[in-house]
Amino acid sequence: MPADAPLPLTGRSALVTGGGTGIGRACAEALVADGASVTLVGRRADVLEAAANEMSAAAPAGAEVRWASADVAQEDQVAAAVATASDGLGLDIAVLSAGTGTLGPITALPLEEWNRVVESNLTGTFLAIKHAANAMIATARGGSIVAISSIAGLSSHRWMGPYCASKAGIDMLVQVAADELGRQGIRVCSVRPGLVQTDLGDHLIAAPGVVDDYLAQMPVSRVGHVDDIAQAVRFLTGPESGWVTGVALSVDGGMHVRRGPDLDGMARMLYGDEALDGPLATD
Repeated sequence: MPADAPLPLTGRSALVTGGGTGIGRACAEALVADGASVTLVGRRADVLEAAANEMSAAAPAGAEVRWASADVAQEDQVAAAVATASDGLGLDIAVLSAGTGTLGPITALPLEEWNRVVESNLTGTFLAIKHAANAMIATARGGSIVAISSIAGLSSHRWMGPYCASKAGIDMLVQVAADELGRQGIRVCSVRPGLVQTDLGDHLIAAPGVVDDYLAQMPVSRVGHVDDIAQAVRFLTGPESGWVTGVALSVDGGMHVRRGPDLDGMARMLYGDEALDGPLATD
């Protein structure tokens, strides 16, 4: 590329949920580095503001970094965040990385935990797709939406029921959205990370034996980095993938060709044998 050529995403506007930390922040940084203006969305204003200031300092000319505090499970807050991202710029890209997880057997899991995870992961993704797509339709420029799913949406991760179900739901929601929105020039895909070094993944990495079992299921046997995911997202949001939609791309060292991890030890420590195995037999 000639030195004076525009960057691949120059003039594009993006929204990144969960953009203040982890995978979301890495995705935002990759978009900014290629010239996009990005709005970071999350619940913690102090984290978002600090991240936005750091990205702004390193951004190429013309790339603007904004932030908007929002809970992605609250529709009015999602709508306001999309309005902030598109104000004066329109919206071309949305990366939906906000989410959470939990660990526990289905037979002992409180309904509140199920609702918390599903609302954050699946409902939050639905609301972000809904409002981001409407903003893209309003400009008639098309666009690209990428949701962060998980290998747990494809392969059973024992004791992670709500997380697995919500991530599988994201992948199907992405397929339906791609089917519906293609006529508007909007592409919709998902990325399925494996075990990545983030705040959400660190408790798994630190658990005795768990990381070894994860690595044993990966043909490319290493823990992932946030940039591994960010570069896949960057491809799916850019002009290079203009004929790609409705796909769920596993970025997991190949773990999807084997099996999910053995989390029995962690679950037993948290819930005890009876919750996992049922009442113990007596003489």
